[in-house]
Amino acid sequence: MDDLIIISDVRPTRVDAVRNRDHILQIARTLFDSQGVEAVTMTTIAQEAGVGKGTLYRNFPDKLSLCQELLDHEQRDLQNRTLANLRAGVVPPLETLVWFLENALMFVWRNLDFISGGDAVIPLEHPAHYWWRQTLRGLIVQINATVDPDYLADVLYVLLDPRVIRYQRDAHHYDQAHIADQITQIARRLLTP
Repeated sequence: MDDLIIISDVRPTRVDAVRNRDHILQIARTLFDSQGVEAVTMTTIAQEAGVGKGTLYRNFPDKLSLCQELLDHEQRDLQNRTLANLRAGVVPPLETLVWFLENALMFVWRNLDFISGGDAVIPLEHPAHYWWRQTLRGLIVQINATVDPDYLADVLYVLLDPRVIRYQRDAHHYDQAHIADQITQIARRLLTP
């Protein structure tokens, strides 16, 4: 029994495979930004990235998985920037909250086609959304101890809901700057004692 050797079939990812994956993601993001998610096919992504379809499908079995990877990457970036901002602690909590709302809206706006249509809507129970709500709640507690932080976090969170943002963009033709301005004004009014 002591000489039992377990051979693992798990191999480290090759450096060129990681580069290919990152390159595919960059090309897909560029194409989605310029043409829209619906208009871009997996074939177009493979051609523009200069990779074979096999390479593309080994990394991403379908467009949904590619979109989810892009969302995950951008969500991690938002989390890292937010945590760095919070750790620095040099900005008052209300201004940090405004910064977070603006950056969360930027994330939603940029990814609206990924997260607001049909089955692609990210549920409110999704861990990323839970993190957003908890971030809002933590900042609210620091800003104003007289408000209900849970309820107010939900109110601000709903203002960032992709379905709400899509409606405001499409029905009222609001741009990102106008929506950001309105959300941050609401937050300031609700939190200023």
